[in-house]
Amino acid sequence: MRPARIAHEVRDAIEERYVAGSEPSSVLPSERRLAAELGVARATVRAALAMLREQQQIQSGAGGPAVVVDPRLTKAPQLSSFTQDALARGWHPSSELLEAVEEPADVSVARDLGITPGSQVHRIRRLRLADRSPMALEEVWLPQALFPDLLSHDLSGSLYELLESRYGAAVYRHDRRISAISVDAPHAEMLDMPLGAAALFATQVGLDRHGRRLELGRSVYRGDRFDFTTVTFAAVRRAERSRS
Repeated sequence: MRPARIAHEVRDAIEERYVAGSEPSSVLPSERRLAAELGVARATVRAALAMLREQQQIQSGAGGPAVVVDPRLTKAPQLSSFTQDALARGWHPSSELLEAVEEPADVSVARDLGITPGSQVHRIRRLRLADRSPMALEEVWLPQALFPDLLSHDLSGSLYELLESRYGAAVYRHDRRISAISVDAPHAEMLDMPLGAAALFATQVGLDRHGRRLELGRSVYRGDRFDFTTVTFAAVRRAERSRS
């Protein structure tokens, strides 16, 4: 059996025994113990652990033991960018720019942005990564009238920081809708997921403090790497309103 094949099988065995279902911060056995348990060389175990680190399922400091990490990036119920979320998680965020064009807005985009159909918009499509691992495919439309020459700037970092620093426009609120989907072949390839795997499709409109619509975003998030949290409140009953 080829060494690479053995390393993959050892990775799968370690994941099944010590990673899947374990609590974050759970400590894995030492390389020596894993090698003895699985009947392989320590070099093979080391290669398997490197794969799990690359997949962001475990982490370890210099000389320290490997520990299980929570592989998901949680979107809390507060407005933040992908870059901010990844940095808060201790990951290095990056973007691969797939497309950046200026085009007339179709009826759907114009409606969501509150502009006239045919108005010029910037459309930016990016693959968002954390520690070089694909996390989401993001497509954003922004009114050209609000952000002239936007496409001449560096689009590899935080778009929100660019809008605020260059144009004085800060996204203050998101109106977001999230639904569950199964990824098709193009999305599966880009996000390094199995065909038909679960993903989250989010449509959002970003507004400033005055209710001006700054952006329309449509993103596909890996279902195994993202989750969203919400805060909800009980409805005020009529009797309670009458007493107040």
